[in-house]
Amino acid sequence: MPPTASLDYRDFHRWRKPAEIAFWVLLALLNTVFNSMVAQIDHATTAPWEPWVWEWTSSLMILALVPAILAVERRWPFRFDTWRQSLPWHLLATVPFSLVHVTGMVALRVLAYRLAGIHYDFGRWEPGFGYEYLKDFRSYFLIIALICLSRLWLVRWQGEARLLAAPDEGPPVEPVERPERFLVRKVGKEFLVNAREIEWLQAAGNYVNLHVRGRDYPLRTTMAAIEDRLDPIRFVRVHRSYFVNLDYLAEIEPLDTGDARLKLRDGATVPCSRRYRAQLRERSGEAAATA
Repeated sequence: MPPTASLDYRDFHRWRKPAEIAFWVLLALLNTVFNSMVAQIDHATTAPWEPWVWEWTSSLMILALVPAILAVERRWPFRFDTWRQSLPWHLLATVPFSLVHVTGMVALRVLAYRLAGIHYDFGRWEPGFGYEYLKDFRSYFLIIALICLSRLWLVRWQGEARLLAAPDEGPPVEPVERPERFLVRKVGKEFLVNAREIEWLQAAGNYVNLHVRGRDYPLRTTMAAIEDRLDPIRFVRVHRSYFVNLDYLAEIEPLDTGDARLKLRDGATVPCSRRYRAQLRERSGEAAATA
């Protein structure tokens, strides 16, 4: 793996949360300034500060609602293979999104106008809300589109694992049903990861993350499907969402609940449910005897 690219991604991942916050704040700032200037030109007869209050109150509420949209998108991911199931929920979410946005926006405007010593009148709610809802509908799905694009970019930068496919002609170089290597594609790069180098696997929605030397490579599959492709001598299931490579298992720490905490050689910890403890103890003993 290219060490420079790996270091760059790890550095970004360490600062990912503040970077995401800075992105949304900067985007809201630029959009608000631009819209305020346009609104000031379109409403030249009003006081110069009023268009800025309109735009800033709207943007502040939308910015405050971004975490809620992120939570909805995590619950119903908007991806190529899930968008049909997720779309109805997102269409439904636009209604409370718009209600909260408009209510909060009007409250902030009333406060701002009161501080200026004048009265703010939103007008009739029926046509006013309909107009705002159309704009909020557009804003909601624009935010969803930005989330999807950023996720796609991050996956490509991080690297996405794929199973090696059988060739169009001739026998495969290695067993396709139980691959010895996984193809990892990054931005402008491709390389192979040996299956024996995978330290542990974790289910993550429609993906299974392959943990290799401190990095996670998402593989589009399910835990049930990947279980049939793993070497049963080397990999053991320890949780409904985890597999571990016995070659990298350092310690099994029993817990009072009957579960266990697994410590791997790289310092990572993986949960082990009591359902799989006996199997793990038996398998780890076999691995030690074989070694």
